[in-house]
Amino acid sequence: MIRYIERTKAYYRAQGFEHDYQWARNTHTPLSKPAKPLTSARITLVTTAVVEPGIPKPIRTAKSYRFSDAPAHFDTAEVSWDKVTTHTNDRESYFPLRALNARVAAGDIGSLAPRFHFIPTEYSQRHTRDQDAPLITQHCLEDAVDLAILIPL
Repeated sequence: MIRYIERTKAYYRAQGFEHDYQWARNTHTPLSKPAKPLTSARITLVTTAVVEPGIPKPIRTAKSYRFSDAPAHFDTAEVSWDKVTTHTNDRESYFPLRALNARVAAGDIGSLAPRFHFIPTEYSQRHTRDQDAPLITQHCLEDAVDLAILIPL
């Protein structure tokens, strides 16, 4: 048996963090039934895949990008997972832009928003909750987004 939480605590302590990672605890799920059918909904993507790898991790912030500016390959090298059995060489497997456009063309989805959104992997729940999420929410409202597909890597 792997004691994941204990291993995570030990890992962060070895990195020099003074306090143990506090796992998120949500007393309710802030989701709601879509207000309109998918066939008339505007969709966007929210990803943690790095769009601009030249920006150092410590200073990355949430940002929105035009879908037309999506890179051919996002940088996922610094994200931790089993890279022997899983990879991100196929962008469509974690950023399904072609599939979404095909669904729009088929009439299954109303439209694609003009922008997608990047949220950096962040160890501070407070920063994600108080800064990144409100910014992305604001941009989604500006783009009249009905549904966001969240794709954390």
